[in-house]
Amino acid sequence: MKAILQRVLSASVTVDQKIISSIGRGVLVFAAVAPGDSEKEAQQIANKVIKMKLWDDEIGGRWKKSVMDIDGEVLCVSQFTLLARTKKGTKPDFHGAAAPEDAQRLYHYFVDQVKAGYVAERVKDGKFQAMMEVALVNDGPVTLELLAGGQNSERSG
Repeated sequence: MKAILQRVLSASVTVDQKIISSIGRGVLVFAAVAPGDSEKEAQQIANKVIKMKLWDDEIGGRWKKSVMDIDGEVLCVSQFTLLARTKKGTKPDFHGAAAPEDAQRLYHYFVDQVKAGYVAERVKDGKFQAMMEVALVNDGPVTLELLAGGQNSERSG
């Protein structure tokens, strides 16, 4: 499982010209499920989302507070394209993403784990397999890649 975490001042998801989710200050998470991913990887990423230190504290200490510490919000968006292979040619290869049925089950498990580890009402979601418009005001900007388990960004892509 792979996720991109962005610290935001605000973010929203629109489907069919209707805003279906929006948050204020917090984190926007783009998440993708790879073949072979399990609940263990989803739980690891969920824990990182809510515990990653992205904000400064009141006395100027850098990278001291998590989204939980600032009572922020979380917006999760499924995005299989994070797992595209792009080394050869100019057409992305999406064989690195899980089949839609498996991805949907594990993605929803991931969102449920973020809610269970934080405050469910402060965690929002996009719409799985929908064409979404995602708007955000990045704060910093701060953008991090989160990988579960033994994965690293050097793996094939």
